Amino acid sequence: MTSPADRADQLMAAWRAELPEVLGPTTELTKRVLILAGRLDAATRAELPALGLTVAAYDVLLTLRRAGAPYRLRSIELTQDLLLSTGGTSNVINRLAADGLVHREPDPTDGRSTLIRLTPEGVALAERAVRATSAAHEAVFAGLPSEVIEAATQALRAIPAPPPVGAAQQAAARVRRHSTQS
Repeated sequence: MTSPADRADQLMAAWRAELPEVLGPTTELTKRVLILAGRLDAATRAELPALGLTVAAYDVLLTLRRAGAPYRLRSIELTQDLLLSTGGTSNVINRLAADGLVHREPDPTDGRSTLIRLTPEGVALAERAVRATSAAHEAVFAGLPSEVIEAATQALRAIPAPPPVGAAQQAAARVRRHSTQS
């Protein structure tokens, strides 16, 4: 007996019927990874309102907490790590500072830089957020045997890190040029 079609199966069937030539060997994997990423993102976002956090504030708090004691980074490092604009990072930091969760301090090694440091309240909230979202992520995988989770983890580990931003677009353009020349 086969299991009922899941969302990825439905998407694949629709594309097979509508535009089969776009399906490649990685299409189903891509769909499944995107669906899973969406479920994990939804699980994370569902926890944030109870913690009084936006996604951006959550990301800043966790990035600082993950940095290790004394839980601080240069503002430019936060901007680069979070892929936010300088203004976007500054707005989030302003809100977190007003809430007493982070503190700005001069960088003792570079007078032009500012360090953003978690306050004790910020550390506590970051840790509550990590615990809450980790539990929500565990719930997404509830019922799966540990062997399946371990096998999926190992399989994904075999996929190399993505190329730098821009390289993927350049590679896609080369493929398009090659396919139109063939």
